[in-house]
Amino acid sequence: MTTGESPSGARKGVVYLVGAGPGDPDLLTVKALRLLGSADIVLNDDLVPPAILALAGPRCLTVNVGKRCGTKKITQAEINQLMVEKAAQGFSVVRLKAGDPLVFGRAAEEMDALRAAGIPFEIVPGITTAFAAAAALECSLTDRRASSSIVFSSGHHASEAPEALKPNEPTRIVYMPGRDFTTLAAEWTASGLPPSFPCIAISRVAQPDQQITIATLGALSNTDPGPAPVLLLAGWVFQNVQVGTPEFDAILENLAEDRPAIES
Repeated sequence: MTTGESPSGARKGVVYLVGAGPGDPDLLTVKALRLLGSADIVLNDDLVPPAILALAGPRCLTVNVGKRCGTKKITQAEINQLMVEKAAQGFSVVRLKAGDPLVFGRAAEEMDALRAAGIPFEIVPGITTAFAAAAALECSLTDRRASSSIVFSSGHHASEAPEALKPNEPTRIVYMPGRDFTTLAAEWTASGLPPSFPCIAISRVAQPDQQITIATLGALSNTDPGPAPVLLLAGWVFQNVQVGTPEFDAILENLAEDRPAIES
């Protein structure tokens, strides 16, 4: 990593966008727990319960920066500024979000602010609430006999989205897409998606030998996704993703340092 992570925990001057999961401390990831115990500052969402905040280190400053409908305590711009300022001062900062930081968590806006300020950051996934709810119901979200797709949506719409993206095309995530995308590409094209529609194939997600291939729908049928298992992601949200940025390289290197190779 450009600012290699200490095995003992959070690095100084770095912001961690951490998923706290649905609220049960037992559902935190090991990495989230380690970062909570070693961070200088935790900026938490309002929905993160006290039982999880209690896992922060004894010298850690916790600040509630949560926003709920009708009871905004702080604006998003102020949260962005706080993250940038504290990291620039040399503190390790955990931005603790309910669920997963990349699902309806305004992570895109926060990453934009951190990139603009030159602040290194890392994303630590959490269990999104939908999956915890399915577990509580003992009900699979997919069943080959009934449903082969999932649509995640928010009641808060992107009212300021560019006109070119309205109505918003859903982000598509395809598990086990196989190695030949020809049929899938033809189906998506026939549905009206343009050749420029962003597509990303990720081989062996979160493994040390993870491989990421960025393409467009027009080139998808000629894309080699790499060894199985493969996850295919497609959507306008991916149009600015770039492999090879310092943040991206840092994440890949951190995965290689932290995790042993897993044979498939």
